[in-house]
Amino acid sequence: MLAPVVGPTLGGYITDNYGWRWVFYLNVPVGILALVMCNALVFDPPYLRAQSTEARKQHRPFDTLGLCLLAVTMTSWEILLSKGQEWDWFGDPFLRVQTLALLFLLGLGGLIFRETRYDNPLINFRTLKDRNFRVCCIIIFCAFATLYANTVSLPALLQSLFGYDATTSGLVLSPAGVFAIITLAIVGRLLGRGVDTRYLIAAGLFVLGIGSYWMSRLNLEISPWQIVWPRVVFIMGLSTIFAPLNVAAFLRIPPQLRGAAVGLLALLRNEGGSVGTSVSQTIQERRDQFHSLRLGENLDSLNPAVNSYFDQVQPGFLQQTGDPVAAKQMALQSLADLREQQSSALAYFDTFFLFAVIAVALIVLVFFMKRSVAAKGAHVAAE
Repeated sequence: MLAPVVGPTLGGYITDNYGWRWVFYLNVPVGILALVMCNALVFDPPYLRAQSTEARKQHRPFDTLGLCLLAVTMTSWEILLSKGQEWDWFGDPFLRVQTLALLFLLGLGGLIFRETRYDNPLINFRTLKDRNFRVCCIIIFCAFATLYANTVSLPALLQSLFGYDATTSGLVLSPAGVFAIITLAIVGRLLGRGVDTRYLIAAGLFVLGIGSYWMSRLNLEISPWQIVWPRVVFIMGLSTIFAPLNVAAFLRIPPQLRGAAVGLLALLRNEGGSVGTSVSQTIQERRDQFHSLRLGENLDSLNPAVNSYFDQVQPGFLQQTGDPVAAKQMALQSLADLREQQSSALAYFDTFFLFAVIAVALIVLVFFMKRSVAAKGAHVAAE
């Protein structure tokens, strides 16, 4: 829970003072500490230990073919997401995107065919028979896509258009982590008192959408605190979802399938982050082009506002250079820079708005879930 508080600020400080490579080096001692603490404190539940012991006695073969199909599927998917915009997606003249998409579809189809017919599958799709688990998979995928899209877009907006450095951007994002901790504690208490998870998930998605929509209504004339509060609302909505999703997803899953369900949910959660990052960058770049063209439609010599702008800025440039031609060119460039700044800002705000719509639309899925209430005294967390 300290990660949302410390991470952005510490990462920004390290990037500004030591370079971005040290952000990755920082993971080494943290990873070693996490490994030691997990070995010391985390234990498998009794049913899982018994299941593992029984599996060793049966000497069932490892699903090598399933692993190969999963590797092909995920590799082609990740490359497609990371390079798709650079290669112009399905307009790629070298057919790289088309080839990756075909490999992904073939790999995914083969993986599903293999895993649903194998006795000891690497990914057990039988867990998807449970309605609540299916819905939770979709929600967690889209929620993490929204989180990563926001986490990627907001610092980029602050650093490119507001002139913030990485440390200041981290300081703007960090206060949301404090409210995340408070929200998690409140939600845990509500779940312990028997509140239906569907109500909490729906409320969290609504608050998540409100926070993202609030960001889409910002402008370039705001102070840092006017960015902090929309982010706080956004993170509070996300924090409201996590624990209820774990309860609803695993409550009706048989113990022997629970480990497979946890793995599948974690896979979809991580992939949601990848999709959110890629989609947000694609939307931002394409909407930037759209707004740049639309704003440029009226920037001509017949527009009184344009002439008024030149009348105001050109004398200043003339005073600096003493050259009327250079002053005119500098005035034109300043107007072009202003257009690009506004079009880029509108593109970021469009990205926030799209994910706000997605978050609110997910509420519809909650109506397809069965009632799920955590048992008294149960630990509200994923295994």
